[in-house]
Amino acid sequence: MLDWLNLHIAYWHWLVLGLLLVTAEIFVSGFVLFWFGLAALLMGILTLAVDLPFTLQLILWAFASIAFVVIWVKSIKPRWKDRTTAGMAYEALVGQVGLVLESNAGKSRGRLKFPAPILGEDEWIFICTEEVAIGDRVRVTDISGNALMVAPH
Repeated sequence: MLDWLNLHIAYWHWLVLGLLLVTAEIFVSGFVLFWFGLAALLMGILTLAVDLPFTLQLILWAFASIAFVVIWVKSIKPRWKDRTTAGMAYEALVGQVGLVLESNAGKSRGRLKFPAPILGEDEWIFICTEEVAIGDRVRVTDISGNALMVAPH
């Protein structure tokens, strides 16, 4: 069996396997197949340049795959932290300071703007127990439905 594999497995088999694995990553979560595919592409390039026995190709492919996954998990993935605040509505909003664009004088609600968008929006409706003027700074204390509960800052 190994003799047959040594004679019939060519560099392009590795390239096709690599492309299939990298493409399969689109349909699978976890970002692991990509590294096995990248290792297969590496083996395709390596076997194109150097004639290696199939057993050694398998060992190198397994080693490269594991090395890529370890490098991904230990070095690259921690730097890929999600810096968005998606899914953290309460934690993202409470404590933020915004600028009043539309006063709540005579109304129950006003409009404020944050210096940077929070949860995709930079302007929000607010409710404040005190009257605030345009240009005042307010701090978010709570969330009530789609409105922010604020207090003067």
